[in-house]
Amino acid sequence: MTINNKPEVKYRQDYQPPAFIIDQVDLTFDLAEENTVVTAKMVIRRNPNSNQSSAPLVLDGRQLKLESASLDGRALSPADYQVDEESLTIALVPDVFDLQIVTRINPRANTALEGLYLSSGNFCTQCEAEGFRKITYYLDRPDVLSRFRTTIRADRRYPILLSNGNLIDHGELADGRHFATWEDPFKKPCYLFALVAGDLVEIRDNFTTMSGRNVSLHIYVEARNCHKCAHAMRSLEKAMRWDEETYGLEYDLDRYMIVAVDDFNMGAMENKGLNIFNSKYVLAEPETATDADFQAIEGVIAHEYFHNWTGDRVTCRDWFQLSLKEGLTVFRDQEFSASVIGRAVKRIEDVRILRNAQFPEDRGPLAHPVRPDSYVEINNFYTVTVYNKGAEVIRMIQTLIGPEFFRRGLRLYLERHDGQAATIEDFVAAMAEVSGRDFSQFCRWYSQAGTPELRVRTDYDSEDKTFTVNLRQFCPPTPGQEKKEPFLIPVVVGLLDRKGQSLPLQLAGESEPAVGDSLVLECTAAESSFQFINLSREPVLSCLRNFSAPVILDIDCSDA
Repeated sequence: MTINNKPEVKYRQDYQPPAFIIDQVDLTFDLAEENTVVTAKMVIRRNPNSNQSSAPLVLDGRQLKLESASLDGRALSPADYQVDEESLTIALVPDVFDLQIVTRINPRANTALEGLYLSSGNFCTQCEAEGFRKITYYLDRPDVLSRFRTTIRADRRYPILLSNGNLIDHGELADGRHFATWEDPFKKPCYLFALVAGDLVEIRDNFTTMSGRNVSLHIYVEARNCHKCAHAMRSLEKAMRWDEETYGLEYDLDRYMIVAVDDFNMGAMENKGLNIFNSKYVLAEPETATDADFQAIEGVIAHEYFHNWTGDRVTCRDWFQLSLKEGLTVFRDQEFSASVIGRAVKRIEDVRILRNAQFPEDRGPLAHPVRPDSYVEINNFYTVTVYNKGAEVIRMIQTLIGPEFFRRGLRLYLERHDGQAATIEDFVAAMAEVSGRDFSQFCRWYSQAGTPELRVRTDYDSEDKTFTVNLRQFCPPTPGQEKKEPFLIPVVVGLLDRKGQSLPLQLAGESEPAVGDSLVLECTAAESSFQFINLSREPVLSCLRNFSAPVILDIDCSDA
């Protein structure tokens, strides 16, 4: 017998819509540290957009003990389904049906910190990217969006019981335990599900939205940390106001909750309405925290809040589109932080991360595009390329079309795909529609790995009073991509006199100078030339202003 242990490679080109849709799921958790029972009641139907009209129902599941399953109220026998280490398969199902699954799990033994686990004696979840399958059998993929209602039953030693959405019921149980029921009115994929139960204290405040709604804000921490949350709360309120003022995006639930835990394998997680953070991104006190600590908390709090729209209300179709939510939201949190600490200071900080972490990744054996074409393990793609270079790609779009068109494009994207799982093409299409631009060549930033090198040389003609800027781009080979097509590189330039004063920017063929002291040159070929006119003296070129593209600049800095 031959055992094939070769890991399965997933390819973006193989994407197929799910064969089934789960419209509603009611979850009941009977919590116990080593013996939690999860009951999942699901309303399921075949997906009319799938070509798998007679496919069996295959639900993802890992490290679960199946207690029972019933379909439309009829108990299923082992002959009706097949269970293996990765899935539960039911061969014969109608087009529309109710399915109830009861599973048993051991949170204490879950040291991978995926699914439901214990952190310092508190129950906690982490479901991105594929952790929900360790809670119950489900279609664990981001393009299956469902409405969740969650009931948590637990001993009184866990006084705080939290999940996504709004609290609709709570009370005592006959056996001395208590319960809480939460309902999220917005559809979401299961990777955004969250549950927390434990002995925590609550820090509370309120926020009034731009439409006049009152939102209660809650931060939950261990009692010993309750005095360290003031900065996190202020940061949340600032982020909420900034998103309203900048993009017109208002929070949509009655409450917003943050939980800080010590054992968390990501910095923070944007679960709808119930963000879970590593404690270091929430807790700070003036006596011991540095300016960098306060800034990091402010940025991460904002990042997870901004995901409410760019990640939660509109999510990604598949994990190949990860930068759609992460790159876009990193860009948004960078812009927020720039408004707080200063645009120049923040830009220097962001570029330093690119040059010190992302550029080396592009040069190494693990170089990959912002949107990869294949993966074996999706958790390996939570990288500075997907996040930070992905944010630079978003920034270049704004540079090309301008902030106002960018705001319009973002609003169009969110309105058009609200409650959906979208793709990078959907986002770019919205930007193209509002601006009238063709982004076909620009999208190579998503598909090609590597850091382009941009060589800049200039030539001044004193007789014609012209100044020519010659640009040459080249991107070195990366694994799997030996030859690269030219990128569309937005190169923001200015011209200065010897006293550092800005000079008019008039390109050959233009009837008058451009407005402002900067101009975007679009380098679209391997070699491009741009000629400025009406310059009585040789200017000094100020090139790649605001680091307008993630490139390595080679410029002749000799004194002319």
